[in-house]
Amino acid sequence: MKKLLIITTLIETGAGVALLCGPSFVVKLLLGSPLDAPAAVTLGRLTGAALFALGAACWRASGDTKNRAARGLAGAMIFYNLGAVVILGASGIRAQTVGVALWPAVVLHGVMTVWCIASLLRKPAS
Repeated sequence: MKKLLIITTLIETGAGVALLCGPSFVVKLLLGSPLDAPAAVTLGRLTGAALFALGAACWRASGDTKNRAARGLAGAMIFYNLGAVVILGASGIRAQTVGVALWPAVVLHGVMTVWCIASLLRKPAS
C-alpha cells in the first residue's frame, strides 16, 4: 500500500498544483474548452486545493500503511477514482470535442481504482 499512496501523492498533488496555477488550461486539456467564467476558474482552483490536500493526506499516510487511517484513505480513493472515471468518461462520450488528456485521465483513474481495491483486498502485513 505504501507505493500506492506515494504514487497517489504524486498524481494528486501534481494535478492540484496544475489546477491552482492554471485551471482553465487544465480543463482545456481534459474537456477541450477553457473555463470562461470567473466563477468556473474559482471552482477550478478550489478543486486544485482539494486535490493538493488529498495528495498531502496520502503522503502522510504512506509513512504508516499498517494503520486503519491509511486503509480508510485507500478506501476513499476508490470512490474518488471511480467517480473520476464515470464523470470524465460520461463527459467524453457526450461531448463532441474532448481534450487530449481526457481518455488518458480516464484510464489512469481506472487503473488507480483497481489498484486501490487490490490493496484493500490484500491482508495487511503484521
